[in-house]
Amino acid sequence: MPLNVRQIAVSFAVISFFGIAFVAWFSGLAPFACSKRAITGALIAYLAAALAIKLINAILINAMVENEMQQQKENTSAGKD
Repeated sequence: MPLNVRQIAVSFAVISFFGIAFVAWFSGLAPFACSKRAITGALIAYLAAALAIKLINAILINAMVENEMQQQKENTSAGKD
């Protein structure tokens, strides 16, 4: 079952946004600099998470297809005996 790319990537981006904003704020940066860095970091986190989830989905689907093919081969070879 494939993972929902958009929901997970958005959640990761929101968490990253607030994490980066708090780190920048506690570092003493101006609010505008905090927001610019947080938005940039959230965008990068969204793209990275979406790419990673798509890769995970491809691996999972490939494994499920190979498993199904293996079961089909076993069923057809068992029927011939």
